[in-house]
Amino acid sequence: MTHPFDAAIALHPEADNRYGGHTSAAYANMVGPFGGITAASLLHAICRHPARLGDPLAFTVNFAGPVADGPFQLHAVPVRTNRSTQHWRVELIQDDTVATTATAVFGVRRETWSSNELTRPAVPPAAEVAVTPPPGRVAWMAQYELRYITGGLPDFRHLPAPDDSIRRDTTTAVWVRDEPQRPLDFLSLASICDVFIPRIYLRRARPVPAGTVSITTYFHADAAVLAAQGSEPVLGVARAQNFRNGFFDQSAEVWGAGEVLLASTHQIVYYKE
Repeated sequence: MTHPFDAAIALHPEADNRYGGHTSAAYANMVGPFGGITAASLLHAICRHPARLGDPLAFTVNFAGPVADGPFQLHAVPVRTNRSTQHWRVELIQDDTVATTATAVFGVRRETWSSNELTRPAVPPAAEVAVTPPPGRVAWMAQYELRYITGGLPDFRHLPAPDDSIRRDTTTAVWVRDEPQRPLDFLSLASICDVFIPRIYLRRARPVPAGTVSITTYFHADAAVLAAQGSEPVLGVARAQNFRNGFFDQSAEVWGAGEVLLASTHQIVYYKE
């Protein structure tokens, strides 16, 4: 049986560097599809391309407009290929209109001296943290096993009185993996990098209309490291930096087994108050 994630990112080749796809109800967000599944679909178009060189290093997705439920077309073009790196441009098109754009850098990694500068936070093992039931109103969250250590989704049924003088912590630490379980790869890792709820939900302690405008992910692991991770949970840690005049940014790291940093990510988010 096809895993829901693989069904959601499934593409069929068309002419002229183009692939066809379709949104998935399983990964629906409050408006349109979950941004992580859109990102994974765009990355998939490059990974399937016969001209691909190496594995993803950097990947930026710009959500130019709403993605409607239904079919879409991806146009993936290799812009330049060097000895060690390859540069790509991808567009998601619906009804002859560009809804999402992306750029990517792929590369061939070579064995060198390596070291983490960041330190993974000390947290309880995943098995010691309870699974958080997904909220029924957001379909995509049911496709992940989420074990929040800190900074889970606020209970909007019991909102505190508004008090802007309170400086609430926006840090989240969460164990996460696909549900049902699926071995980790670059595509699922790209999607997991967007599972962190908007930080403004935590800072304001109430629902605020918000949506990602642009997200960049840096992949620090190669395919062998991801294969060794298998379907074990990864640790995600996210935080905000600044909220100002309708936009805020948030960054995150995704850690694997043995305190290996798998990816880091940064996004700018629109909000409306």
